[in-house]
Parts: sequence; C-alpha cells; structure tokens
Amino acid sequence: MKLSDKVAIITGATGDIGKATAKKFVSEGAKVMLAGRSDEKLTNLQQELGDSAHKLAGDISSETYVKALIDEALSRFDHVSIMFANAGAEGRTATLEDQTVEDFVDLLNVNVIGVWLCIKHSIKAMRKNKGDSSIIVTSSGAGVLGYAGAGPYIASKHAVNGLVKAGAAELANSGVRINVAAPGPIDNRMMNDLALSLNPDDPQAVRAAFEENIPMQRWGKNEEIANLVTFLASEEATFCTGGIYMADGGMTATL
Repeated sequence: MKLSDKVAIITGATGDIGKATAKKFVSEGAKVMLAGRSDEKLTNLQQELGDSAHKLAGDISSETYVKALIDEALSRFDHVSIMFANAGAEGRTATLEDQTVEDFVDLLNVNVIGVWLCIKHSIKAMRKNKGDSSIIVTSSGAGVLGYAGAGPYIASKHAVNGLVKAGAAELANSGVRINVAAPGPIDNRMMNDLALSLNPDDPQAVRAAFEENIPMQRWGKNEEIANLVTFLASEEATFCTGGIYMADGGMTATL
C-alpha cells in the first residue's frame, strides 16, 4: 500500500486519467478529494470509490473554489499530502492567426492559472505536514514539443513545466516535492477528440501519424499514467523534484 495514510486531491477527477488515478490511489490506501466541474459525474465516481472518496465541484480557475477545495479536504480528512493538478483543456484546433483572445484566455485560465492556484494553496496546507508531501502536475509531450494548430495548448503546457521548475527551487527544503507527469498520446477522450479536430474526415490517419513517431508503436493507456503519478506521489520518489517525467513511448526521445 504505497499511499497508506495519504490524503490526495485530484483535479480533473472525472476525466480518463483523473478517474484512473483516483482508482489507483484508493487501491494503494489513499483517501481522495475529487474535483471537477460536473457534480453529477463526481457523485458517480465518489459512489464507485466508496468511503475513501469525497468530492467538491467547481471551476479550477477560481481562487475561491481552490481554497474551498483545500479547506474541504482538511475538514474531511485532516491533512493534504498529495495534490494531483490534473485538470486541463485541449482548446480549439486553429492556426495562431485564427485563434481568438477568448480562446487563448479561456485555455490559460484552466491550464495555467488553475494549476498555479492548486500549487499555491496546497503548499500552504502541506507545510504543516511532518512527512513527505507531493505535488504532481499533468503536462504533455506538447510541453516540450510543438505542432501546428494547438498554439494555446502548447504554450500552456510549456508554462506549467516552468511553474514546476520554479516550485522545485522554492520548495527544496520544505518537505514538499513537485514534479510533472507528461503523457504522450493516450487512448482517451481528449486525444481522440484532438484527432477528430485535426482531421474530421479521417481521424484514424492522425492516430497512425502519431504512432509512426512513437518508438513503441502504440498509444498509451490511462492506467499507465496513473502508475507514474502514483510513483511520484509515493515515498518511493522522495529524491524526485523538479522533474518532467515523460510517459510517451519514447516519442520525445526521438524527435
């Protein structure tokens, strides 16, 4: 039980990676606070996970909500030892010249401001812990690469990688570690929607193009990302901070 006596907050909990991670955390002994926009989806996941889970719905880009989320976790479970800042949006597929200010701002509010708020307020709670605490941020292969049609998303993932590196420098002797989990193409709703938006007539061609650039010749699984996040959350990773941990089948290693 790698996470016995740990309390974790998971944002974007009803997405495919968030849900897989919530199940993995509970199986490893953690209590989990589930965060997302849909109260109905959160309720269904909470019921699936049982007494180890609690939930609070809201907008992750709202500081009022993030503070309430931390406070609710502290009230319900006494402490917070893991923050999985996983909530994110892919944005609209369009060239840089065709993106709107609204497109850009809406995406940055979720993918960057929301992550920063989770980091900011979880640090305040974690400083009170005597043991190891861990913040994990979901980034992407897009945080170290670039491709056409996803400028705001790519910018947002580069930004959160930078936030994590700054956080690692600031928190080095605090007992709080902070790292990035960076998935490559994962077989889930977000990536399949991206494939459809890039080529509405033949999304399978997009999948095939990605696979050609992945040495392992396949898309990843949600559970494989959950395993990485669980390692980074656990005390098996106590010398890991400021890292960008790729889970992309070798894609970024060869491009």
